[in-house]
Amino acid sequence: MKYPYLILSALLFWACTVNAQTTVKGTVVESGKNNKMSDVFVRDNQNRQMTLTDSKGNFSIRTETGHTLIFSSPGYVSDTLYVTDFTNKKIEMVTQTIALRQVNISAKRETFDAHKEYPEVYTRAKVYPLSPTSWFSKEAKDARRLKKYFKHEEEERHVDEVFTMTYVQSIIPLRGQDLENFMTIYRPSYEFVKNNNGPSMAVYINDSYKKYLALPADKRTLPDLKE
Repeated sequence: MKYPYLILSALLFWACTVNAQTTVKGTVVESGKNNKMSDVFVRDNQNRQMTLTDSKGNFSIRTETGHTLIFSSPGYVSDTLYVTDFTNKKIEMVTQTIALRQVNISAKRETFDAHKEYPEVYTRAKVYPLSPTSWFSKEAKDARRLKKYFKHEEEERHVDEVFTMTYVQSIIPLRGQDLENFMTIYRPSYEFVKNNNGPSMAVYINDSYKKYLALPADKRTLPDLKE
């Protein structure tokens, strides 16, 4: 009579071991500063698993050896991790220059549509009054966080489409790093872009340029990544 129990115990142990071995955990930090980054989008395109880092920069995602994990966050260079083992990982995200970010946004704008690529997220994010799991389950909560992330990413892309280097430098004389610093410091909000037309944007850029010139020289540069 002991054999069925031994077999069952062995199967349970095997199932737990397989689950542990197919989950990669780790932390995402900002390169050079070691600041832990929340809401970094982590995805495995091979098995369509996805998640976001928590408030402490931690993540956990189901994957397999041979798969590639992609880490992305607005304003940072996307990073990849080729999975060879399941030890804890530390991912360092590098700040992206405005020029590179706009090239990437332009290249991906037509091909990335969260509603089409990840419809399951929007399905899981729905709340049903008579379904407690749609309110409180981890899957539902994670889906709502992902939905919020996708919305923010869509808004940031829209700002990038309007507030371009080509357009800004057609209005003010800044170039190179000075232009990037200006565009970072005075980047308009999505709400402003949505509610203002071209002439209003030109006025905003001119007014911001006057404020920029009035700043002390040390306030016109961005903090260095190195501590």
